[in-house]
Amino acid sequence: MAPTLLDLAHWSTWAVCAVMKLPQMAAVLAARSARGVSVSSLLLELAGFLVFLRYQIYYGYPLQTYLEYPIIIAQDVILLLFILRFSGNMKRALFYAVTFWGGWYMLTLRKWIIDLAMNLCTLISAASKLAQLRCLWQTKDSGQVSALTWSMSAYTCASKLRAT
Repeated sequence: MAPTLLDLAHWSTWAVCAVMKLPQMAAVLAARSARGVSVSSLLLELAGFLVFLRYQIYYGYPLQTYLEYPIIIAQDVILLLFILRFSGNMKRALFYAVTFWGGWYMLTLRKWIIDLAMNLCTLISAASKLAQLRCLWQTKDSGQVSALTWSMSAYTCASKLRAT
């Protein structure tokens, strides 16, 4: 029975990750505004996901252990583009793309760099959530923040904890 529950946790996590950012994207698109959504939070989240993905690839982990990350990263990039578009900052998109591409390459210049970056992933993830909460606190308006996206994110975290 335990392997069946583990398989269910993996498959449900992948399914949720496939659509996790869609409610957030829909909210931003419907309002044509990114009010209440923190760009800093999204950039930190994206950085953490990229470090984790690069680490998994670098050390040759099986694809099924990190399959959801490329899916979430793609959704984060699209959401970032929506936010930049509606906040009038599309010129920053190229800067962010070059920065993340350079970071992707630099992570594996030395083994200690990727190891250190991976050790900082939990801190980066927490900083991402704190940046979003700070934005909400400052604006006193949740704007286009999707509670469904946050709920799905919490589910995937909990299922990963339980599955390991």
